[in-house]
Amino acid sequence: MIGVEPAPAVVEIVVADAPEAWSAAGFTVDDHGVQIGAIGVRLIGRGDGQQRVCGWTWFDLPGTGPIDGLVTSVGTTPSAPPGHHANGSTIVDHVVVATPHLERTIAGFEARGLEVRRVRDTDQYGAPFRQVFFRGGETIIELIGPVEADPNDDRPARFYGLAFTVADLDAAAAHLGDGLGAIKDAVQPGRRIATLRHLQYNISIPIALMSA
Repeated sequence: MIGVEPAPAVVEIVVADAPEAWSAAGFTVDDHGVQIGAIGVRLIGRGDGQQRVCGWTWFDLPGTGPIDGLVTSVGTTPSAPPGHHANGSTIVDHVVVATPHLERTIAGFEARGLEVRRVRDTDQYGAPFRQVFFRGGETIIELIGPVEADPNDDRPARFYGLAFTVADLDAAAAHLGDGLGAIKDAVQPGRRIATLRHLQYNISIPIALMSA
């Protein structure tokens, strides 16, 4: 659209998994990996000492280098069309990043021109923690960490997991069978979520599927 400035957007996520693992979980895999909406998931296979998510590439992101330890590259928008996936995935709904020091990691994102969109405190999984949200183009970055940082914990931020929007969550459950956990209400009103049993597929990262 004329007059609209481009905004920073995630265009690729690099995962140290074998292509056949994702194929078994209902993703269509080609020579480049998995194309889900505007974001490609590049699968590079397992390697000694590799993180589960090895890094990401952004379009139109200011600056260079890692974001608080997250390997970050800047590239161009993808040319591949969105893939059709048997599990119904249509977009990368959100990327989960964990940090022991929220304020430090927030500062790292803000230094690259990204703005906090929302902050939410929750104890939905037991111990209280804080969620901080950024926009990454088609996807959302969900940064999670303790409300009060431990001053002795100087670990960098790390990628934790991915969530995908699917066209029909019930159809995804029928296709995956016992490879998908129970469907339950999501935090977002009107949406539902289920967790992929990723270890069953030899996938290294937690993955959730969500209704639109």
